[in-house]
Amino acid sequence: MRKEADAALARADVAEEKNKKREMELVQKSQTIQSLEHKLSTLEAELDKVEEKLKLMKGAVEDGKQGQSVTLNLTRKVGSLEQKLDKSEKQGKDADEKLRQADLKAEHFEGQVHRLEQERDAWEKKYDEAKQRYQESKKELDELVRTMGDF
Repeated sequence: MRKEADAALARADVAEEKNKKREMELVQKSQTIQSLEHKLSTLEAELDKVEEKLKLMKGAVEDGKQGQSVTLNLTRKVGSLEQKLDKSEKQGKDADEKLRQADLKAEHFEGQVHRLEQERDAWEKKYDEAKQRYQESKKELDELVRTMGDF
């Protein structure tokens, strides 16, 4: 019996050792679980932050695409306005050239009008002189006719 009791005590000691080892392993695993749970919660918080940043970045990308679209539209409008400006400048230059030519023609015709007015004045003067000579001649002729008629 003693042997049995010694054997039972030895088994109990071995079982107690195993139990202590298991309890220590359990404590270590419990600490590992707590550590991993803490890491998990930290990583989940980081994941939430990263997802929020990703959402913001996607929004920024969308805004960037819209900004690019607006920029592209504005660039097109600027190009169109530059073409219109170039066309308007060309039309302005053409109009200036036509105006200059019209001014030259106007000056030319003003010179012709002035010359024609002088010529007209000269012809009017000649006409007035001729009319006056005619009147004088007619008067002389009438006097001659009256003098002849008196004879």
